[in-house]
Amino acid sequence: MIIKRSTLIKRTIPLLFVGIFVFALYLYFLVGIENVILSLQKVTPFYYSLAFAAVLLTMVFYSLTWHHLLGILSIKTSFREIFLFVWVGTFIDILIPAESISSELSKVYMVHESVGADTGKVIASVVSHRILSWFITLGGLIGGTVFLFLGYEVPPLVANFLIVVIVGTSTALVLLSYLCFRTQTTWKIIEWILNLFESILRGHLQLTNLKTRAQKMLMMFHQGMETLRKHLRDLALPIIFSIGAWIFDILASFLVFVSLGFFVSVIVVIIVYAISMAVQHFPLGVPSEVGLTEIVMSSLYSTLLAGQLGEQYLAISASATLLIRILTVWIRFVVGYILFVKWVGTKFLAR
Repeated sequence: MIIKRSTLIKRTIPLLFVGIFVFALYLYFLVGIENVILSLQKVTPFYYSLAFAAVLLTMVFYSLTWHHLLGILSIKTSFREIFLFVWVGTFIDILIPAESISSELSKVYMVHESVGADTGKVIASVVSHRILSWFITLGGLIGGTVFLFLGYEVPPLVANFLIVVIVGTSTALVLLSYLCFRTQTTWKIIEWILNLFESILRGHLQLTNLKTRAQKMLMMFHQGMETLRKHLRDLALPIIFSIGAWIFDILASFLVFVSLGFFVSVIVVIIVYAISMAVQHFPLGVPSEVGLTEIVMSSLYSTLLAGQLGEQYLAISASATLLIRILTVWIRFVVGYILFVKWVGTKFLAR
């Protein structure tokens, strides 16, 4: 896996600036940049530093979840390595917008290269981790939506959006879970994709060896998923750690509002968090869907928290969104980049 920095910059940076420009237009015409600046000047550093600490704890618990899943599959690696892999994977995911696929592929590659583990089993750990995270986020979204409908007068547009996100996430989760334990069905899909790719190339490239390797990898993947299914009791710790990661992610957003001087509804924070996660999987090709995610988050906060934030609800919602994204995207990007260059070195970065 060789990543050319010049190529990434040419492809990523322009799209990144487009996203930032779109959000800047949103702030200028619909919020008022001067109002946002005034709100940001009221930030309490102590509470914002607590939000930063919550983000770090999120990464710790997220890494613990994956580390224990690897342990169940008899893949021996240190927590320190997994913690580094998670940071680097996050950086790559932001740099190469592929709806989190780039992060998962990079983590699989790094574990395989680090300990020589079977790729199929490593993929099983990554996929099971993703399913577990989705279940917890979806559960929080459903519970938060129920409480929201009971306690608030929800605008029809927001209500419909919530239903679409819940149905879409549930469908994707059920489909992924089904494919994890249906070897023949999964292989038919993979074989169809490979055959399509081969037909497009019109015989210029034979994929026989690739098909053989893919079939072997798929077999090991399903064996790994079966191992996890047979050790359900051992999943208790990964579930607890995954819930911990989710809680600290929610807490980080909540503390951002506290740093601005507001104690807002945790239910609203949970809902906006879940929707923002779904938005970041939209195939726009922009790093972390910069621009769209900020607009959606700011709009939802301002709509659902208008009664709690007072007259400047638009500016406060936009300010909170900016501060949250600094913690959840840009801090992770910077730390991941430092670890990527300093620790991974020439294995992944072609200068």
